[in-house]
Amino acid sequence: MTALPVTESGLNIEKYKGKNLLTLLDYSSEEIKELLDFSILLKKYQKEGVPHPLLAGKTLAMIFEKSSTRTRVSFEVGMNQLGGSALFLSSKDSQLGRGEPISDTAQVLSRYVDGIMIRTHGHEIIEELAKFSTIPVINALTEDFHPCQALADILTIYEVKGTFEGIKTVYVGDGNNVAHSFLIACAKVGMDVAIATPKGYEPKAWIMKEIEAICNETGAKLLITNDPIEAVTGADVIYTDVWTSMGHEEETAKRLEAFNEFQVNKALASHAKDDYIFLHCLPAHRGEEVTVDVIDGEHSYIFDQAENRLHAQKAVLVALMGDAK
Repeated sequence: MTALPVTESGLNIEKYKGKNLLTLLDYSSEEIKELLDFSILLKKYQKEGVPHPLLAGKTLAMIFEKSSTRTRVSFEVGMNQLGGSALFLSSKDSQLGRGEPISDTAQVLSRYVDGIMIRTHGHEIIEELAKFSTIPVINALTEDFHPCQALADILTIYEVKGTFEGIKTVYVGDGNNVAHSFLIACAKVGMDVAIATPKGYEPKAWIMKEIEAICNETGAKLLITNDPIEAVTGADVIYTDVWTSMGHEEETAKRLEAFNEFQVNKALASHAKDDYIFLHCLPAHRGEEVTVDVIDGEHSYIFDQAENRLHAQKAVLVALMGDAK
């Protein structure tokens, strides 16, 4: 079998030149759908054993200031499958951990590698990195956004449901980075979106204003509520995440009490459609945000979702780091 050339992939590399992936707010609906189509093609070729070394000779620097399993493995394996290589850098392994300015790190890495992936804390860190970098920067998680996860999420929904039209997606739980990016992605492709959080744990107001504007453009419906039953009623997709994200461990006891009524269990899921699908970005705390019978039940697609991190990210890597040839 021969390698898959970019020119036959259906991906317009030229229009992604100079782009980063910091948040899906920076991507049009058409670009997101194009990346999803390309993800599906790359997944097909990978499953069939067709070589696709679209990033041969390219190197991705992976900066981790927060721990990870799926992110590191999926990016590293993805670069390998694309014919390139990935270089792991923890804060202990780089001068960032010793106080080197982000601008210096960005400019140095730009002379060594072809792209930078970073998993970090404040979103301002990745914005500064991108400002001083001359190569693409990919957000693998900040406190505000998790765009690569969201692409894998909606790819999974599309594979299972076969369409975005008429689909209602619901996020139940903490209005965190995962919630932000999931709602953005769903609204961008025209799916109706609802979010149910306890009072005081809603998504950031400025991000919800952006999502509302997206819904007005795509015709998607938006529901923001503190009532999980209201949100889940008629849902095609139910999504949740841990109640206590990294960096908020000191709030665990307080959050367990606040989120008590927001557990995704069979009683709550009974208000969704009979063929609803359950998603979770993992890792999960079974018995807290979701019960075992839901997360490990017939409606759960969490492992397809986790696998799709690999395929969605490969599409992003090729779009941002590939050559039109």
